[in-house]
Amino acid sequence: MKTFVVIGLGRFGSAVAMELSALGHEVLALDDSEENVEKVADKVTHAVTGDARDPAVLRALGVRNYDCAIVAVGVDVGASALVTLNLKELGVRQVICKAQSHVHRKVLEKIGADRVVFPEHEMGVKLAQGLSSSNVLNFIELSDDFGIVETAIPREWQGKTILELNVRAKYKVNIIAVRKKGMEEFNVTPGPDTRMEAGDTVVALGRTEDVNRLQDL
Repeated sequence: MKTFVVIGLGRFGSAVAMELSALGHEVLALDDSEENVEKVADKVTHAVTGDARDPAVLRALGVRNYDCAIVAVGVDVGASALVTLNLKELGVRQVICKAQSHVHRKVLEKIGADRVVFPEHEMGVKLAQGLSSSNVLNFIELSDDFGIVETAIPREWQGKTILELNVRAKYKVNIIAVRKKGMEEFNVTPGPDTRMEAGDTVVALGRTEDVNRLQDL
């Protein structure tokens, strides 16, 4: 079991806090809105009303003893930056922050955030990928430039092995897993002699622009 403190209980923060708690972790949920705190009070380990911009509040709650802090205060750049700075100065091991823009992300990274996420952007990318092609089953954005796509194989790949397709050179992506038609499990170590057949699914890693091209084949 890990310990988490979630600061900011809007839709994103509440969802994170409740899911972490449901997964069996200890969760301290903090927000300056008593109403927001009450909504998650019976679904997390501890729920407290307080202003995380005040380091004394965080110190009194013992946040430095938690494994990870999630700063879900995304609307007010100044507030999220101050909360992040407080957490880092108090010695929290890992601080993950929600950002609304690339400028916001840069600010958070400059003051020590260990990871910055864009929940709305990431969901938008996944939705767009799914809507743009019936072949794309899932898309994970690893960074601004790279992603992983799970997709039904293009028709022109049918009957050919990974070696014959020369995927890395021709399509600039790496096949990291293959699921044969009718099978539930992926083969996460497909060899060069793995032959593609109609109905197979692959997971490919590469630059976003390159994995996107797979849906056009």
